[in-house]
Amino acid sequence: MINVQNNATIAPVPRRLPAGADHVAASSRPVVSYSGTQQNELLAALPRDVLESLFEHLELVTMPFGKELFEFGGTMDYVYFPTTAIVSLLYVMEDGATTEIAVVGHEGVIGVSLFDGERAMCSAVTQAAGYGYRMKTQHLRAAFSQGGALPALLMRYNTALFAQMAQNAVGGRHSSIEQKLCRWLLDRLDRSPGNSLKVTQEMISIMLGVRRESITAAAGKLQDEGLITYRRGNITVLDRSALEAYAGECYKVAKTEYDRLLVDVGRC
Repeated sequence: MINVQNNATIAPVPRRLPAGADHVAASSRPVVSYSGTQQNELLAALPRDVLESLFEHLELVTMPFGKELFEFGGTMDYVYFPTTAIVSLLYVMEDGATTEIAVVGHEGVIGVSLFDGERAMCSAVTQAAGYGYRMKTQHLRAAFSQGGALPALLMRYNTALFAQMAQNAVGGRHSSIEQKLCRWLLDRLDRSPGNSLKVTQEMISIMLGVRRESITAAAGKLQDEGLITYRRGNITVLDRSALEAYAGECYKVAKTEYDRLLVDVGRC
């Protein structure tokens, strides 16, 4: 099981829950509301009647920092629609080395499995504590098989997620450390309420698969140029437009693909 909690914190860890209470018990869980589901952009993009047909299967859950939603090679029993949580999709080598291949927040979904017996191709770990909705994979498959807006939307999102993974792969080979860092920070800002992040350089180096000293030097350069400030595990972005320009294609391609998705959802 992957646990990154000892390395860094990107968001404050919520109060410790009683044993076995990492999600709301089914017998006492709150009624899923239409307004609540609007915090996830994929759910919000569904026609109201389609969304409400999923209510009986959706469950509001806490997603604590460091929680592993599924691991590489394991079954994906639940599908998660984050609202305030941020989840990293990670590839873990046999020697334990970890690299982030994508990040998902309120714009997306994690754990879609449309075939019986399908196994996870990566691990998914909550990197910023928060909330989300989950439903059993079997219920999503049943809804998907009915056609209409839901499968069309999920397929469009899958294309946007693939674009993010592809760009991360290209950026990992051809981008500078500063560009990688800028893209990493922008990915979090897109899924966070403000312009500040609680994160250590150690965590960033693990996610990007580079030496910590390289991140220290890159962060120092960005700070000297007035793009960010970094103090005791807190990074604040001062000039987002400059950060985007610095990241260049490393960030722009995936962002453009997702923006196109938002335009297309109206056709679902």
